[in-house]
Amino acid sequence: MNTHSRKLLVIITEAALEERITRDAMRLGAHGYTAVDVRGAGGGGKRAGDWEADRNVQIEIICDDAVAAAIAEHVQRTYFEHYAVSLFVSDVHVLRPEKF
Repeated sequence: MNTHSRKLLVIITEAALEERITRDAMRLGAHGYTAVDVRGAGGGGKRAGDWEADRNVQIEIICDDAVAAAIAEHVQRTYFEHYAVSLFVSDVHVLRPEKF
């Protein structure tokens, strides 16, 4: 099996930010993303998603190191101060590198 290293950038945030963050990510070099509705609890309380303003979304982006760094820096600088945002990066290996 011939694999290629990439980064998996995961952003969990308020659903109202989905369109803005995904547009930013594409502008910064992402080839695509996956977004799913999520719910959970943490230091900021519980977000059950029972009503529109209480929904969260998880955005996953697989990309190269430079694009992951650019997106993470932009999200941190633009959204961390005023919105509920969690972000983490993991190493992944893909089989079709041209897609990422």
